[in-house]
Amino acid sequence: MIAAINWHAPWLASWRAVGEPAAHEVLAGVLQPDALNQVAQTLWPAPAQPPVRFVPQSDLPPGMAYEQYIFDSARCPTREGLHDFFNALAWLNFPHTKRRLNHLHVAQIAHSGIAPVRGPARDALTVFDENVALLRAPDALWEALAAKDWPQVFGPLRPLWAESSLVLFGHALLEKLVYPRKAVTAHVYRAFPATDSIADLDAWLAADLTAEKFAAKPFAHLPVLGVPHWWPANEVPGFYDDLGVFRAARVTAVAASK
Repeated sequence: MIAAINWHAPWLASWRAVGEPAAHEVLAGVLQPDALNQVAQTLWPAPAQPPVRFVPQSDLPPGMAYEQYIFDSARCPTREGLHDFFNALAWLNFPHTKRRLNHLHVAQIAHSGIAPVRGPARDALTVFDENVALLRAPDALWEALAAKDWPQVFGPLRPLWAESSLVLFGHALLEKLVYPRKAVTAHVYRAFPATDSIADLDAWLAADLTAEKFAAKPFAHLPVLGVPHWWPANEVPGFYDDLGVFRAARVTAVAASK
């Protein structure tokens, strides 16, 4: 499935420099953790150390929580396949943010243990890690997106996308887009980095993320193939009329009673 990745897709623009060399090694027959470690060493040449070392999934001791193992050992268990491949790329592209997420997970585990049902903070942490997209946008575009006002988001406000920056972060989201479908939807977190550089975004996120923010579930929603210039079909009239994808905001009981 690594061979199916289209590195020229617009949503992979910020991932290609790190991901394509790793994919090339995997396709040449190198085990996935080894291929990822090779790329990590080019990014952090000795004596610098990568944020984690990628190891086979079998290295995770039985009964130990995945996040706790990463925290204790600076090793990331990695299975073959797209899901863990993109997770590893996130460690290489956003090392400070991934370390911050790991620390927040471990703090939540220490507080609540490993329960069958996660609390709101840990649930949102998982959503962020798996499915978030990071948007720097003017207020008007963000407010319309948060309200699911699709006619505004992709109509009169469409030119504001040219003033915005959308970077996909969630590894499950990236995995789903290897085989693009109109319904693929991201949880969007508003970001305010100083520039469009990934390094600045990584540093800003690592400083911004807290358990309290996650508990409030601070996400908007966005079918990502609706982003202008990301998918040719969204230039066709009627693309945004699909109510099964571009769903209206829920009406609360209080609002409905007025």
